[in-house]
Amino acid sequence: MIRILAIGDIVGLLGCRTVHENLEKIKNKYNIDFVIANGENSAVGNGITQKSAEYLFSAGVDVLTGGNHTFKWQKFIDYLDKSQKIIRPANYPEGTPGNGFLEFNIKNSKIYVINMSGVVYLEALSCPIACLDKILEKTKNIKIKIIDFHAEATAEKRAMGFYFDGKISAIFGTHTHVQTSDEEILPNGTAYITDIGMCGAVYSVLGVKPEIAIKRMKNKIPLRFEHDNFGPSKIECVYFDIDEITGKALDIKRLRFIFD
Repeated sequence: MIRILAIGDIVGLLGCRTVHENLEKIKNKYNIDFVIANGENSAVGNGITQKSAEYLFSAGVDVLTGGNHTFKWQKFIDYLDKSQKIIRPANYPEGTPGNGFLEFNIKNSKIYVINMSGVVYLEALSCPIACLDKILEKTKNIKIKIIDFHAEATAEKRAMGFYFDGKISAIFGTHTHVQTSDEEILPNGTAYITDIGMCGAVYSVLGVKPEIAIKRMKNKIPLRFEHDNFGPSKIECVYFDIDEITGKALDIKRLRFIFD
């Protein structure tokens, strides 16, 4: 059995610091073998930078996934293109810098971590179902495949889960920053959850200072988001137990930690 921890969107300085200070304790307590984290909001003002990525790797994260903010910082793109520990959504156009999926070795088993973006209420990228079908066709020899589906619409996430049930080991949602309570093993053995949540300020609007989010909603004028870097923080995540032989999920457990 392999136990894989997936950490929800890490938001800003407080999210990064909270993961950095607590991840090792979580890994030890729950006997985690491998850690995936969504890092596309880890930089100040959102996006991801080399500095925020390396800080999270030093905390014990094994691979970072992305989403619609992956390419916010131009200076980051060269680093992303060369990295073997960061992936961006695979359904970006052909020739886009970076990798949409990467292979890793855990306990003598090979696994694929794949990043995919939804297209409902988000950028009009390639169809995630068609794109993932092609990737799975190329990776038939690898049993364990874990998908971060970075998507807005819950229905799109649920549909993806059922379409790929039995073809992948686990699929977890990111992007909405709100942890859902629908973790389950689908009928054909794929672990699923609509959204694993976020890491950052507890008293915030998805990691952003509430007063800024409220002002933007009320006045309809775009404002630069500022992350709330003070007060209680949280880590929201799930772990999957995967059978090394079959690639099927044996268990899924949702976790939420609050830190003063």
